[in-house]
Order: sequence, then structure tokens, then C-alpha cells
Amino acid sequence: MHKHGGDVYRNAGVIDYSANINLKGMPEAVADAAVEGVRKSFAYPDVECEELRKALSEEEGIPAEYIRCGNGAADIIFSLVYALKPKKAILLAPSFYEYEQALRASGCNIDYCYLREEAGFKPDEGLPEMIDKDTDMLFICNPNNPTGVLCDRDYLGKVSDRCRECGTYMILDECFIDLIDDPDAYTMKAYLEKNDRLVILKAFTKLYAMPGLRLGYGLCRNTGLMERIKEVSQPWSVSLPAQMAGVAALKEKEYVRTSKEEILRQKKRLVTELEAMGYKIYGYGANYIFFKADDDFSRKCLEKGIMIRDCSNYEGLQKGFYRIAVRSAEDNDILLKVFRELKEGL
Repeated sequence: MHKHGGDVYRNAGVIDYSANINLKGMPEAVADAAVEGVRKSFAYPDVECEELRKALSEEEGIPAEYIRCGNGAADIIFSLVYALKPKKAILLAPSFYEYEQALRASGCNIDYCYLREEAGFKPDEGLPEMIDKDTDMLFICNPNNPTGVLCDRDYLGKVSDRCRECGTYMILDECFIDLIDDPDAYTMKAYLEKNDRLVILKAFTKLYAMPGLRLGYGLCRNTGLMERIKEVSQPWSVSLPAQMAGVAALKEKEYVRTSKEEILRQKKRLVTELEAMGYKIYGYGANYIFFKADDDFSRKCLEKGIMIRDCSNYEGLQKGFYRIAVRSAEDNDILLKVFRELKEGL
């Protein structure tokens, strides 16, 4: 069974660096909106998520009819697969497990494009060359999870063009993109009008620190596909507390600005100090850092009261690869102390 990060329920009392959540925590106004949503939950939630989609349309600069909301981005992933019933798909490896889980549940054959350690886990021309007219679907994550590696827009544009030529649906996961330094330089939203087989996935989970509320969405100009997704999805998949929290979250401009500043500050500090200690770092595009250490490093960390993400259960990785979230300055003091002690054998 694939294990995720963030399992605080079976690891009580530790500091969790395994889940990449905004270090500032959920905004108070978002929590208040969710509570108000609970109070109003004597009624069904809006099955069309109309107010939320309108707010997202204004935020993303995308027509509301291009937006489909779901119970987290994972809900959109599974609905896409159920709607399209792909027979052959391509996945990068390593990458987010839910792509594989959804495809295997539908009986789809999967070809892996393995990312090489010696190339810094960066995709190359081998990926577009793999795509042919038999390829029904491609999943790609930018920045990639767990490696934190970013693909530039020119490269993704080539992949999108190849997918369009071959009739392949390109599912581009941008769930972490709003946490990178310059999201506008990397997002593929401008390509939605060029490719009606491009679907962009996004979520409120990481940026607004609300994973427990479950709220994600997909962007696609193919309204026919959006209707097919709706047909295979359960109604009322987005609760009223989640919808109201989402609307409130999109108003939190100052929270986003100050969060990103602090994340960048703490990320630079962690990368600098970890490299100085001798840890091998590969990617840190968003609010997490992907690195290499000894095979039982995560166990040793847990014994010292911190939980990091052991990435050895990702396809394409083996023991020794780990991911840590960027947390507050105080928490990062603790992490650096533990990492230093482990490096020195204390």
C-alpha cells in the first residue's frame, strides 16, 4: 500500500515535515467561513459551486464554464479517468501516486517515463517522444511532487503540442504552482485556448493550509469534457463548508503575499544550511525540498521527534530519498538541529 505524508494520527506528538502545507496555517477568515458553512449545512451544498466558480473565474482569469470543482484535486483526477476511460497512459516516475491509483482502478495500461538522478530528475525530450496516437492520457506535475523540479513553459508547450497532435489528454497538475517564486512565468493557463485536451489541476490544500476541508478544481476549455466529468462524479462532492472556505480564501491576498515571502526566506535558509552539512539536494521549486540521505534516515528523524517523507515507495525511487516541508523559523531550528546531530552521529 502506498503511504502518504501527513499521517499525524499514527504519529502523535511529532513535528510534521512530511506534508507540504503553508507554514502560516489556515487563515482565520477561512476557518470562520468553514464554521459558518457548518452552521448552514442543514441545506444541501450548491451542486454547481456557482459562487465559488465565479470567484475562481475572477482569480484565474478563466471563464467559469472552464472550471470544475471537486473534493480535492484527487477527486478531479479520478473523475477524469472515469470519464475518459483511457486504455494507455504515460506517467513520469517518480510523481504523485494518485495518478497511478486512478489509472489502475480503471484498468489502464501505464508506461513510465523514468526521471534520472544523474539528470537531476528533470524531464527531457524522451517524454514527448514517448507520446503517440495510442497514448490516451499523460499526467505531469509542475513543480513535480516529490522532486520539487520545475519544467519551463517552453518545454511544457512542446509536450502540449505533441499531445494535441496525437489526440492525447494532457493532465497538468499545478497544485503547487502558486507557492513557487514566479507562478506567472510557469503556469500553462494561456495554453488552454490552444489545446482543448489540456486540463490543469489546482487545489486550495497547500496554499491555504486546508487539506482537511478537501477542495480542488480543474481548468479546461473543453466544456464537453467538463460535462462528462460531471456525469461520472457524485453530486454534492464539494461540501458547503469547503465552498464557503474557498470563497473566503480567494480574498486572502495579503496572506498569500506574506506566506510566499516567508516560505522563500525559510527555504533559502534550509537549502543553504543542509548543503553546508553535506546533504545532496535536488529540487525545491515550491514549499518543499527533495534530498538524499542514508537509508534509515526517516526512522532516525522520527526517533528524534520529527516526521519527514520517506519517498522510497514512489515508482522510480529507492531507499535514501526524502522530502521535507518548509515550516516556520522555530520549527526549522529544530529540524536543522536534528539533521546536524544525525550527520555528526549524535
